Amino acid sequence: MIRQLIRSYVLLVAVAIALFTVPVAFTLTDQLRGDTEHSVEREAETMARLLGTGGSASCQALGQMAKAYPETVEVTATNGCAPKGLRAPARDTALTTALENGEPTTDWGSDFIWGKNLVITVPAHERTADGKIDEDKVVGAVRVVFATDELTDRLWQIWGFRAALAALVLSAAAFIGVFAARRLTAPLRQLNEMASKMSDGDLTARSPITGPQETQTLARTLNQAGERLDTLIASQRIFVADASHQLRTPLTALRLSLDNIADGTDDEFVREDVEQATAEVVRMSRLVNGLLVLARAEAKVTAAEPLALREVIQERLDVWRPAADERGVTITLRGSADGRPLVLASPGHLDQVLDNVLSNALEVSPDGATITVLVEARGDVVVLSVLDEGPGMSDAEKSRAFDRFWRGQGLTGKSGSGLGLAVVKQLITDDGGTVALKDAPGGGLCVALTLRAARHGGG
Repeated sequence: MIRQLIRSYVLLVAVAIALFTVPVAFTLTDQLRGDTEHSVEREAETMARLLGTGGSASCQALGQMAKAYPETVEVTATNGCAPKGLRAPARDTALTTALENGEPTTDWGSDFIWGKNLVITVPAHERTADGKIDEDKVVGAVRVVFATDELTDRLWQIWGFRAALAALVLSAAAFIGVFAARRLTAPLRQLNEMASKMSDGDLTARSPITGPQETQTLARTLNQAGERLDTLIASQRIFVADASHQLRTPLTALRLSLDNIADGTDDEFVREDVEQATAEVVRMSRLVNGLLVLARAEAKVTAAEPLALREVIQERLDVWRPAADERGVTITLRGSADGRPLVLASPGHLDQVLDNVLSNALEVSPDGATITVLVEARGDVVVLSVLDEGPGMSDAEKSRAFDRFWRGQGLTGKSGSGLGLAVVKQLITDDGGTVALKDAPGGGLCVALTLRAARHGGG
């Protein structure tokens, strides 16, 4: 926006300079041309009068005047007046027009401003004894060849001075434009900074109310919106905390009661009903936990920070390996990323993402299968892939896998809450990454998580 304002301001000044300076320069050029032409014509007409008068005195005066004149003078005469040292002009259209028609001619040598020489040819009319001019009788012609070098120098001075002045004014306009543009856009930059902080999770960010009335109004509106959003997020935090306590406690108590009932009865039918009820309580607990995790993710109250990816992965693998060992499933960690790659993620997000992805992979993996966790550094991102050897997904299933409450059936016959991949996508997206489902080589599903890479020692 600053560049656009500067360009617009400089363009406006350039148009103003062109409208005022260029016409003045053209006027001065025309004036220089006209004054020069008039001066040369006047000298040529004076010499033509001396030529028309005839007589030794006039011819002598003509010769002296021509020699004293700094430009080239050429004379042709039929009355015998031929001053020494003056050559006759070449026979051309201009000379013919002067001698036969008695008309003067002016030739600038070019249609564009002028050429190298200004050539003016003036007829010499005979004068009677009483000094009157006989317009019908031409006794010769005088031609003045005026070199335009000095005019060209003066022309460059006229245009060069104005061009230098225009460049100076445009430079000053650009400097003033930068100052004015930065001053005008300062409130907008402050608003953008506030929006960036809020997008990173800092809901306490506020913008100073400065600048024109319009930006002050916008700043007040955004500050009020930030306060309301902060209040809503705080309310959501309280709700999540209360819901976590109020929902988990009775579910835990209900499961304990069902376990006590199962332990205290020998009736197979009652035991079967209790087991079914227990399974539903477990599924409800998973659903509640998923909803609470999703609610926290949507709140997005924390900012991303650099985390050691391999350490997080290794910690979660240590947690999940006992469950995998029970079914003979092997979990391996491989990768082409050297050292300890750092990624930008909110604290706790990667843990929850890996728990959901590994849980799904373990559920669909047959006994004795292998789950591969692959880490690859690709420029500004790090790709974390989890590959299983399960049945995989069709394209239609992949398109719905991230929908809430959509459940795929694993090989173990257990079904999830339908929120696992929805939570994964929400958490990864909040941290500026992406998640995609692909076919694993040799069958199965590949969950590819693309995370933003962070510099070592900083974010």
